[in-house]
Amino acid sequence: MIDIHTHTYPTSDDSTLTPEELISRAKLIGLDGVCLTDHDGFWDPADVEKLGKDNDFLVIPGCEVTTEEGHLLVYGLTEYIFGMHKSAFVKGLVDEAGGAIVVAHPYRRVYRETAPQDEISYSEMIERGLRNEVFDIVDAIEIRNGRGSDKENEFSENLANKLNMPKTGASDAHKLIDIGTYATEFYDKITGLGDLIKSIKSGRYDAKKLNFCPPEK
Repeated sequence: MIDIHTHTYPTSDDSTLTPEELISRAKLIGLDGVCLTDHDGFWDPADVEKLGKDNDFLVIPGCEVTTEEGHLLVYGLTEYIFGMHKSAFVKGLVDEAGGAIVVAHPYRRVYRETAPQDEISYSEMIERGLRNEVFDIVDAIEIRNGRGSDKENEFSENLANKLNMPKTGASDAHKLIDIGTYATEFYDKITGLGDLIKSIKSGRYDAKKLNFCPPEK
């Protein structure tokens, strides 16, 4: 079980979570590993390797790239290049690197809990979401996001079902309390970035809810 979508400070300036706090809590929960997917910021692979060795834990580098079509969790790239605000450009880079892409929290910009929830109105939101061409370039859809509401995550799952695409789960952690909500259960053993990319592209995994109660302060 791996949390494939997390954010740490200072690489993600909207996070209050240190890498060490993330790893410590992930161990406590019983996760097998975490991915560092900071906003448009890439870790030095050597630093990620050291972080994993120092903490005796699986730590995998990634990035959440902000594009005009949505936020993409990318695995296999090592630096930000001008033009990555376009999802098609990101796709080209990822393909060249032999990486993988998961679309993060696809309910955003499309689903509104305050909008009418009757069948016709809901279907219209689904159809509007399906028109996003970003789904044509990704390997999976994040259907369980720890910062999303139940209804928002349900909307993401409905999109994935309509598209018949693999589904992931993650905390999208920005603070300590976020960790322990959702993760992705991989059916194959993951020992590093290469295994993760191969598994994401295989579709052999599913989103899982974690039943973790944080210790009282």
